[in-house]
This record gives sequence, structure tokens and C-alpha cells, in this order.
Amino acid sequence: MHYELLKSLSGASSQAYITDTLQVADILQWILDQTGPADIRMTSFSISEEFLRRLYFIKKKGLVRELDIVLDFKATNKTLILWPFIRRTVSRCHLANNHSKVLLVSNEKSKVALVTSQNLTRGNRYESGIITTDPEIFDALAADLENIITRQSVPFHEIYTQTAGDD
Repeated sequence: MHYELLKSLSGASSQAYITDTLQVADILQWILDQTGPADIRMTSFSISEEFLRRLYFIKKKGLVRELDIVLDFKATNKTLILWPFIRRTVSRCHLANNHSKVLLVSNEKSKVALVTSQNLTRGNRYESGIITTDPEIFDALAADLENIITRQSVPFHEIYTQTAGDD
């Protein structure tokens, strides 16, 4: 991958990029290679099978402890189609009126936030992002995301399990 576009997390507390060569999954892998196993929370309008496949292999390496995602209600049909893969890869899936694209990676030693223009999909177009290890920015985004999850979202794992008898 074109990781040379990015500085190490220890070398830059904040950095920005515009590129058509890096995908969100690439950046997630790059972050986890530096932080080690971590909890991940991410938001996106939608998610793709290709992104889930990358996530599956990242998780299989033992780099993902817990993984929560928030997707948009309007992407429910796509979420339903991908549900068998999502439920085996993601700890908890929530639906909300969401268009944000945020990735939060944390463990006992690190807090990393990525705000990006890219959905959790694969695209071959220019996407932008800002990566930061600033704890105040991370904590502000984490608090906002917690509010969305606890007060403004539908827990898709629970709803789907209850309606489809899936476990």
C-alpha cells in the first residue's frame, strides 16, 4: 500500500491526506499495526462486502478486540444482504440517520481518530481524511458517537435476531 503518504502516529499528532490510493481499510490496518490490538468504533453511510472481507482478515490477525459500527437507515437493504458477514465480523451494528465517516481506535496506550470522506467501501476516487492522536478530539468524537449509539440508533443485531430468529 501507499503508506508512505502518511507519517507514523508517533511522528505526527495530526495529519491530513487527499488520495485515490488508500482505502479506509488500508488506514485501519496501518493504525492497528502501530497501536496493536484495539477496540474500534466506526460510522459510515454504508458498508461493502470488500471492506468486510478486509476487516475479517484484520480481525483474524487478532488486532480487533471489539468492533461497533453505525450505518445509515437508508442503507438497510444493503445491510440485510451483508448481514451474515457483518454478524460474524462486527460486535455490534447500529442504524441511525448517519452520514458521518469516523473511525475511532483505542486501547490502553493509544487513541486514534480518523475523520474521512470515504464510506466503508472500496472506491477508486479521491478521498480525504484527517488522522489525529489528539485525546481531546478523540474524546469529543467518542462522546458524540456514544450519544448516537445509546440515544439515537436502532441496535441492528438485536432487532434482526428478534425478527429473523437469527443467533
